[in-house]
Amino acid sequence: MAIEAWIMDDNTEDKRLPHHRNPKELVSLDHLAELGVLYWKLNPKDYENDDELRKIRENRGYNYMDLLDVCPEKLENYEEKLKNFYTEHIHADEEIRYCLEGCGYFDVRDKDERWIRIWIKAGDLIILPAGIYHRFTLDTTDYVKLMRLFKGEPVWTAYNRPQENHPARKDYIKSFAEKVGLPVEAH
Repeated sequence: MAIEAWIMDDNTEDKRLPHHRNPKELVSLDHLAELGVLYWKLNPKDYENDDELRKIRENRGYNYMDLLDVCPEKLENYEEKLKNFYTEHIHADEEIRYCLEGCGYFDVRDKDERWIRIWIKAGDLIILPAGIYHRFTLDTTDYVKLMRLFKGEPVWTAYNRPQENHPARKDYIKSFAEKVGLPVEAH
């Protein structure tokens, strides 16, 4: 099954809830791709031997990998880190996350400044483009195990909004005009 994504409601209570609008407004993979968000469904039970993951890493130059368990029992300063993850920000580089266990939400801004909630579950690999406003939180299970991939040495620098003059943000905005009509490389 493909990843699930939808336009969020405006309710600010418990960020771990789905926050569907009524009626639900689902978002397609094609719409996510228009925003630069790429997706693959992989086998999380055999990630160490997964040829498709290896190809993605080779083709995109991801030569660094680590694993992160996000839950109260395993993440030091859990509450503070989750608060930081949920603060709207951008990165100067792509953010690549492969969900191996559990689930969580990546929220990204669309062209109309609405939040799109992307529910990642085991097997979902997503790439958020440099410069896209986003945030992350867990769902009500309070657990996710993620593989983080990077080009070169890992960089975790988040630039909190507003960042309209950041080079990555400018490039991201400029890329919309250049992407029109180009095929999507992920599935």
